[in-house]
Amino acid sequence: MCGIVGAVAQRDVAEILVEGLRRLEYRGYDSAGVAVIHNGELISTRRVGKVQELSAALEQQPLAGGTGIAHTRWATHGEPSERNAHPHLSCGDIAVVHNGIIENHNKLREHLKSLGYVFSSDTDTEVICHLVHHELKSHATLLAAVQATVKQLEGAYGTVVIDRRDSERMIVARSGSPLVIGFGLGENFVASDQLALLPVTRSFAFLEEGDVAEVTRREVSIFDSNGVAVSREIKESEVTHDAGDKGEYRHYMLKEIYEQPLALARTIEGRIANKQVLDTAFGDNAAEFLKDIKHVQIIACGTSYHAGMAARYWLEDWAGVSCNVEIASEFRYRKSHLFPNSLLVTISQSGETADTLAALRLAKDMGYKATMTICNAPGSSLVRESDMAYMMKAGAEIGVASTKAFTVQLAGLLMLTAAIGRHNGMSEQMQADITQSLMSMPAKVEQALSLDDAIADLAEDFADKNHALFLGRGDQYPIAMEGALKLKEISYIHAEAYASGELKHGPLALIDADMPVIVVAPNNELLEKLKSNVEEVRARGGLMYVFADVDAEFESDDTMKVIPVPHCDDFMAPLIYTIPLQLLSYHVALIKGTDVDQPRNLAKSVTVE
Repeated sequence: MCGIVGAVAQRDVAEILVEGLRRLEYRGYDSAGVAVIHNGELISTRRVGKVQELSAALEQQPLAGGTGIAHTRWATHGEPSERNAHPHLSCGDIAVVHNGIIENHNKLREHLKSLGYVFSSDTDTEVICHLVHHELKSHATLLAAVQATVKQLEGAYGTVVIDRRDSERMIVARSGSPLVIGFGLGENFVASDQLALLPVTRSFAFLEEGDVAEVTRREVSIFDSNGVAVSREIKESEVTHDAGDKGEYRHYMLKEIYEQPLALARTIEGRIANKQVLDTAFGDNAAEFLKDIKHVQIIACGTSYHAGMAARYWLEDWAGVSCNVEIASEFRYRKSHLFPNSLLVTISQSGETADTLAALRLAKDMGYKATMTICNAPGSSLVRESDMAYMMKAGAEIGVASTKAFTVQLAGLLMLTAAIGRHNGMSEQMQADITQSLMSMPAKVEQALSLDDAIADLAEDFADKNHALFLGRGDQYPIAMEGALKLKEISYIHAEAYASGELKHGPLALIDADMPVIVVAPNNELLEKLKSNVEEVRARGGLMYVFADVDAEFESDDTMKVIPVPHCDDFMAPLIYTIPLQLLSYHVALIKGTDVDQPRNLAKSVTVE
């Protein structure tokens, strides 16, 4: 997702805006720009590439002015270029930054051209600034002009507008793309993420769907989609993360891999008592919602989808309820059958994933008994719009490739399994076993992280590889899927995952000395079946890398490298076997020389379809 920062202040704001963009770099982008109002003129600087390129340009030609907007763009309409970078200007009067996609931009563009407007970019965003400029001809205020403009827009937008002739205000509008207002003393701010504003304020209000806000130095006025004045709760941020601090680590991703024991301890804390998961872990009224659940529908995307896939095994095996898991972008565009007493669970690190949010809204209209989100962002749209919320407490995750968010999601889903199971006849012994496993997870992850050096050595074998195959059985199949995703995300190696029982149904045709096969092999009831699949690969000349339980009796030879994984119980095995796969993807990416934290073409939060 692109980044937005805006400010209205008495002091010069360019440095504040650029620092805000730096704090949003983890989201992925290809260009950056800033515009400020100074002495009644709009002055804009834009650059392709990293925020540092923009910062260097501003060092050469500093921008003065107390009102300004800034943006990091991830290309959707139009190639990455300076002419397509934000902010966009209209007639030297209006400047606009925008996240999202305007679906009817072609129609609006033709209309504006007929009115004499000349377009200087290929973006959908440029129609917004020209529309605002046009609406100002028939409306007395910038607020009214923006309210008239957004009524003509179809699609998703988080947008900020400034006018050089009205230099002490910003107008902010949100539909489908998040925006937050930050409150200061004699100055106010806006951003797409509160992380951007932590150096200047810790007081925030989140705009709701359809809100339009007028922001000046001393006042913030918010109006709903009907133009009615509303108030939004101002909250003090509890985020303590400094986005600029990698500490002793070379990359955010590695830092976040090593933060997993702490993140797991934090997510478990206060949520277990008397050998049970407390219903209040999911919200104050969760007990009433959970007691009659007979079916769970999980909706998610990417890494979060893999977490849901693992949870399906747990919910059906241990909690005794049926479970479907679906990619959000598929769920929202097909007709689905609603089972009685169904709980809808959405999973999203950011809480703003566009397809997942749209699926939640669709499901609420379908009549689910309750909705719940597993999320890392307090105040996000999914949290606000769900009946229940499991707050992950993973801390800010900066690396685009998710690591600690995934393992914390798994822990949260295991807690949900225990909570639903208790209401559905799960034995006290199984509840006690699950809670004991949860409390042991941080220490077990610490043990798994000790494999780092061995995996770094192993990664050398992948220096010349362009393809890889991952295998797993049962609830390890989604872990194999996650391992393949991590490898392709940051090393750009083509990787696929299969349930190992599917080998005979096609993938065996791919096996040769140039196709490394990565296997996850905990010591469970499926181990002997998995060993048979391993022999099938060996018989066809494949080279295997087996992450195996220390008691699984695998031995290294010329065709197989075995990496012993500390023994763990079945409840935590999917989470523990995730750790070596994360480390493998990281070290292979280092060898390949790719951008680990900001892989090409990817954004941290996907807030458009």
